[in-house]
Amino acid sequence: RLGHAEALASAAAVAHTALAGNPEDPEGVDAATLVAGAHRAVEAVRSHDPALAGLADRIGEVGILLSDVAGDLAGYADNLDADPIRLAAVEERRAALTQLTRKYGETIADVLVWAEQGAARLAELDGDDDRIGELTAECDALRTELGELAQALTDARTEAAGRFAESVTAELASLAMPHARVTFAIRQTETEEDGIEVGGRPVVFGPHGADEVELLLAPHPGAPPRPIAKGASGGELSRVMLAVEVVFAGSDPVPTYLFDEVDAGVGGKAAVEVGRRLARLARSAQVVVVTHLPQVAAFADRHLVVEKTNDGSVTRSGVKAMEGEDRVRELSRMLAGQEDSELARAHAEELLEAARAGR
Repeated sequence: RLGHAEALASAAAVAHTALAGNPEDPEGVDAATLVAGAHRAVEAVRSHDPALAGLADRIGEVGILLSDVAGDLAGYADNLDADPIRLAAVEERRAALTQLTRKYGETIADVLVWAEQGAARLAELDGDDDRIGELTAECDALRTELGELAQALTDARTEAAGRFAESVTAELASLAMPHARVTFAIRQTETEEDGIEVGGRPVVFGPHGADEVELLLAPHPGAPPRPIAKGASGGELSRVMLAVEVVFAGSDPVPTYLFDEVDAGVGGKAAVEVGRRLARLARSAQVVVVTHLPQVAAFADRHLVVEKTNDGSVTRSGVKAMEGEDRVRELSRMLAGQEDSELARAHAEELLEAARAGR
């Protein structure tokens, strides 16, 4: 309305002049004057015809209505505020509100919520120095506590490493590695960048503490302990892994183990011990073993054989489950190279019985 004040005033003036006339133009014709003339003409003869009397009354009502409307138009025009300064201020505020709703919310209510949040954030920023001091003190306290916990973890690892190494070494002695020795290297890496102080030194810290733990193996007397990945053959690596898992004895939540060449270079009693330990490990996990030793195969709950067949043109490989007599024959073949040897069959049955009793 304020932006269209001039147009509204002009329209009201034109309408008022049409209804009530313009004092500055006495010759002009207006609706009120014309209606008043009509009313006088009819009023003069109304007594001659009752029907005309009714019309005279209605024309009089029109005149009164026109007079009221003309007065209202004059009052409307007088009350219009066409102050250009106020208009400019209102337009400026509208533009500012439009810009705010474009940037900070779809409605004025959204803008007011954003303003409250901004004021709260500003209050936080005004107190940042104090907050930074509090956080720094809290961080220092946590770093100190972290260093103490890391040292306690290192001490516990060092103590457990000795016992664990002795247990694994003892297992290896029964796995045809009588002179092997397992140890652990527990090290920490010093750093000057964002380290955690452990034992008076800033060290690298990770999700498992401040220690780097490495399993070392000396496979025979005189050999220096080396990382197991570098100091062990394939068969030795499998046996060390078997010994480690046997020592863990179900505390390690690994669902499946796969051993290949775990019996490499062993035979006789050592092979029986390998089979026995694999069977013990199979109590708490699935154990898959690739073996050529009947002493190991006899301990299996499930004996599978990989076979090749040739029809003269195509060679195929397949897997067959050995059960009952088939398993006895397969163990006989593994023992003596032939399935029909009575001595080998007797030995195979003896192996199976010993495996069942020795689990």
